[in-house]
Amino acid sequence: MTKWVKYLQFGLFTAVILYFGKTLFIPFFMGLLIAMVMYPVCKWLEKKGWNRSLAIMVCLLIVAVLLSALLALLVWQLKVFSQDAPLLLSRLEVILARGQEWMTGHIGIVAGSEKINWSEKLTGPAGTLLKDTLLVTINTVFILCMTPIYTALFLYHRQTFVRYLRMITPDQYQQKLDAILNQTIHTYFNYIKGMVLVYLIVGVLNSVGLYALGVKHAILFGMICAVMTIIPYIGIVISALLPITMVWISTGNVWYPIGVIAVFTFVQYLEANVIFPMVVGTELHVSTMAMLVAIIAGGIIWGVAGMILFIPFIAILKIVTDHVDDWKPLNVLLSRK
Repeated sequence: MTKWVKYLQFGLFTAVILYFGKTLFIPFFMGLLIAMVMYPVCKWLEKKGWNRSLAIMVCLLIVAVLLSALLALLVWQLKVFSQDAPLLLSRLEVILARGQEWMTGHIGIVAGSEKINWSEKLTGPAGTLLKDTLLVTINTVFILCMTPIYTALFLYHRQTFVRYLRMITPDQYQQKLDAILNQTIHTYFNYIKGMVLVYLIVGVLNSVGLYALGVKHAILFGMICAVMTIIPYIGIVISALLPITMVWISTGNVWYPIGVIAVFTFVQYLEANVIFPMVVGTELHVSTMAMLVAIIAGGIIWGVAGMILFIPFIAILKIVTDHVDDWKPLNVLLSRK
């Protein structure tokens, strides 16, 4: 019991450090994750005779091209979507006004006499909005600048980090360390490579389905919902609310939102039962409860970045517990049997 109390104290202490050190740790662990994914590519290039620095630059270029292509697609679609935003807002005000009238007539709730300016409600005071936007922009730029630097350092000095792990690992687990590292790296490389292809396929299917329904900006909504599935269980629900709401506001017909829900449900069924098993193959075998706890804990500690990064954390912890006998009880909670 004393041993598990110490583990609990260590976990709480770690959570406090991670929370107050998020500015340092978010780009640090993002760089580590990208380095783990790109390590097989970097190693393959080095075996072909490439200089390590050049191989690392190619790996970073691959990541940058993929992210830039996705960002360019989303920016292009958002620019198109912004042209219809004023019309959608005006229709939203009409719908809300009718809702207030209905509540007054049927429920007895009296709406205020002043007309609500929903644009002001959404934006808030200009000074606060500007300050928050500036802080988010600075943090985002810092993360975008530091993440590739950490990735390059992890890839270039990987032997140093492995040697450090050997020095701090107890003697009885020295032989298992190589197995843990290899399993973690190769499992994640195959998993992430497959998931990128899965997101692409799901995004195309979502877009085709929405386009067939006559939904405007089908590519934007389809790709957003595909990307948001990186947050298991929660991402698809949150991202689907936007197209469902926009379709309902623009058409006023309840059957269109139902059609959108049917498209996303069908595509998610294909993704879970056909696309994912065929394309990815490699699974993390982490229980649903452990995944949800990781997502919520990550959101509390690091926000959206934590919801994404804590998934690999819990998966790596599960791999470690597979090889450490003292942690078998924790492995039972983490594993999906």
